[in-house]
Amino acid sequence: MRGRCAGVVLAGLALAACGSWQRVGSSTGTTPEKSITQVLDMGAVYRQLGRMVAPAPLPFIGNLVYAAGPGDSSIVVLGLSFENRVFSFQREENRFVARYHIDIQFQPAGEPAITVSRDEVVQVSSFRETMRNEESVLFQQVFHLVPGSYKVSVSVKDRGSSEQSRVESSVDVPGFPANSFSAPIVAYEVTGRAHQSDLLNLVLNPRGTVAYGSDTLLAYIEGYQFSGPTALPFEIHDATDSIVYQDSLRFEGNQDVEGQVIRLTPDSAPLGELRLIVGSGSASKTASAIVSLSTAWVVTNYEEMIVLLRYFGYQDKLDSLRKAPPSERSRLWRAFYVATDPIATTPENEALDLYFQRLAVANNRFRDEGVPGWRTDRGEVYIMLGEPDEVYDSSPLSQGRIIRWVYVQDRLQLTFLDETGFGRFRLTTSSRAEFDRVVDRHRRQGR
Repeated sequence: MRGRCAGVVLAGLALAACGSWQRVGSSTGTTPEKSITQVLDMGAVYRQLGRMVAPAPLPFIGNLVYAAGPGDSSIVVLGLSFENRVFSFQREENRFVARYHIDIQFQPAGEPAITVSRDEVVQVSSFRETMRNEESVLFQQVFHLVPGSYKVSVSVKDRGSSEQSRVESSVDVPGFPANSFSAPIVAYEVTGRAHQSDLLNLVLNPRGTVAYGSDTLLAYIEGYQFSGPTALPFEIHDATDSIVYQDSLRFEGNQDVEGQVIRLTPDSAPLGELRLIVGSGSASKTASAIVSLSTAWVVTNYEEMIVLLRYFGYQDKLDSLRKAPPSERSRLWRAFYVATDPIATTPENEALDLYFQRLAVANNRFRDEGVPGWRTDRGEVYIMLGEPDEVYDSSPLSQGRIIRWVYVQDRLQLTFLDETGFGRFRLTTSSRAEFDRVVDRHRRQGR
């Protein structure tokens, strides 16, 4: 038998070190269109970070981390991140319940596979919670494996439907001899341990994502059987490879396991991808994380976020964000996020989530006008009002090239006219006035 598995144990958080960002990272060179692509396809972002990304219809993000185990084994922790909305929930008495089945396999070359199958239950108290679109379900499984190369497969099936997804990856499980150390492990919670035979108690952050202006980044590093006092450099690099934080991890030595927790409370967090590096030269070990303006959608450029919010309203608050110096951005963004949240009792901002969902759809649907779809008149109307109740499109059949949208509840009929014949549809003057009137009414009503 090449390895064995063990259930995950969750424990409280133990902190060993704290620090602050030294400076704001440089721009990552994104554009509004690239930012929208990230909103549409977060999986592509996480693939770039080295995560396991399962496709629709049951998408999830996975990550593997490694630590020293008893004897010649290594501890491997698989963490998976789901959104509630991907599961089929059923009402059971006064709660909503979803069930899923998971199969995990580690296949070493020429030897029997190590497999685990589990059935899991997700329970929430309200229908609204079933529609959450940020990380809301975490799964973990701990394995003890002999170091070496493996093919890993993870399959998840929704018990309430026929939907399932599968992801595969090839990994090299490292060994941890004396005087070695682990790569940084990005986690939500962790408790240190004294011996390699002890359980590794942590709650992984599988996506490695932290929210700008609110979350802190927690990284855990273990050192093994150092022969004496040892100092290891620890650095965080942004997407341009600039150093945004550095410190030195000091181990006393002559212990089986020593753990260091770095909990960074940013004063002005650098947005975008981060590389966490411990050690130096060829012996260094790296992990990745990402700072986003939300954990529900990946936007990592502050200036581009302000551009993307041009139709969102709250122009006075957006002006404050736009003019804010870098040292104030994280505080003002968090205040903006809270002030625009229509339901303060939930962790997500439903208004921003709906806005970005519509923005992504508009950018894809109206891309035939030679400009980004979200910047067209039809894109603007769709983002502000959603799907029309009725659509009349005469453009393929006549010289008039007219499109009409009807919103019954608002008693609104909008006419888009292609005056040039090149497919650039614009609201007529009277329709623009009516549209602006309805939008103004919605904002006064807090809609």
